[in-house]
Amino acid sequence: MPGDSHARMHGLHGKKLIYFLSIFVSLGVFLFGYDQGVMSGIITGSYFNDYFHRPSRAEIGTMVAILEVGAFIASLVVGRIGDVIGRRKTILYGAAVFVLGGACQTFATGMPMMMLGRIVAGLGVGALSTIVPVYQSEISPPHNRGKLACIEFSGNVFGYMCSVWVDYFCSFIGSDWAWRVPLLMQVVIGSMLVIGSFLIVESPRWLLDNDHDEEGIVVIANLYGKGDIHNPKARDEYREIKMNVLLQRQEGERGYADMFKRYYKRVFIAMSAQALAQLNGINVISYYAPLVFEQAGWHGRQAILMTGINGITYLASTIPPWYVVDTLGRRFILLSGATAMFFALSAISFFMYINIGATANMVVVFVMIYNAAFGYSWGPIPWLYPPEILPLSIRAKGASLSTAANWAFNWLV
Repeated sequence: MPGDSHARMHGLHGKKLIYFLSIFVSLGVFLFGYDQGVMSGIITGSYFNDYFHRPSRAEIGTMVAILEVGAFIASLVVGRIGDVIGRRKTILYGAAVFVLGGACQTFATGMPMMMLGRIVAGLGVGALSTIVPVYQSEISPPHNRGKLACIEFSGNVFGYMCSVWVDYFCSFIGSDWAWRVPLLMQVVIGSMLVIGSFLIVESPRWLLDNDHDEEGIVVIANLYGKGDIHNPKARDEYREIKMNVLLQRQEGERGYADMFKRYYKRVFIAMSAQALAQLNGINVISYYAPLVFEQAGWHGRQAILMTGINGITYLASTIPPWYVVDTLGRRFILLSGATAMFFALSAISFFMYINIGATANMVVVFVMIYNAAFGYSWGPIPWLYPPEILPLSIRAKGASLSTAANWAFNWLV
């Protein structure tokens, strides 16, 4: 049967296969998080600044933000690409483009080459950050979808945390490799995702939507039927997905104009959730945390160390949603997280304004509280919303636009 050997390659089925796929494709969002954090420690390093002839704040800001331009462009077009060539190949090509961009950054000989590498890496990150949530939602059973999406976001924050600690330990290297090694690590991780993309199964929903029914039932059997294509649960899942596909085909063309006409409220919710997640200022901390800590009184390597400790608490805060997202509900988590972030940001501003002896420590404490509140709420939920509320016929396109909103407001901030 087509795809049978490919789908069974793991020797896994059921929950084990679902968790393996979810964790593995989280390498895509791991790269997203790693790239967010890696520059924060590099731009404060003496070897980096000396090599690039003491770049101005405007040059550094442009170098950091230009990645968002590439990511925005990719997120706009990757929805259509994902519908045509499939989720698995889109992950493969996105990872390959990211590796190319990472290599340009690692071996940059000047600011123009570094900028080029940032844009190309942005194209890869934009593709992965759009398609991975779609893929993950399409292989997950409905009752576990929220938990698996939150695990995926933990992969993003784990990437951020790892990048900061890599920056910290590499700051002890007494050469230009102090900033090249952290950038080289993203090439290694991206290469792992490229290789692994040949092993993961295709989304069963995409397969059935494109009439690859035989391969689709094999994948469904491995995911939900213990590897048996005659398993009643697998047959029921196959029938349900196929029925939805056929019903949506009868509804007609599924272009962008039709999507906005029929599902504008859902698309608006998906896009606004991502936009608001950026407007709360999280990436000011993600990209410039060491600079924020330097302004508060921590200097040099100490600022990177504080950022690393903040990364650990940030990662820890993403774990509780695994267990409460499907019981407390999305709305309560967003409201409670927003309230906590409001008080934490107010406290950071207050202590930096009065500038007393305790300012340095208090800023670290409230940055940690702010990051933890975001990690528990506005971090994972906006990535869960789009694939969850959009029908299959427009899922990739809608997720594409919501991710584009994320990158557009990310750049704006």
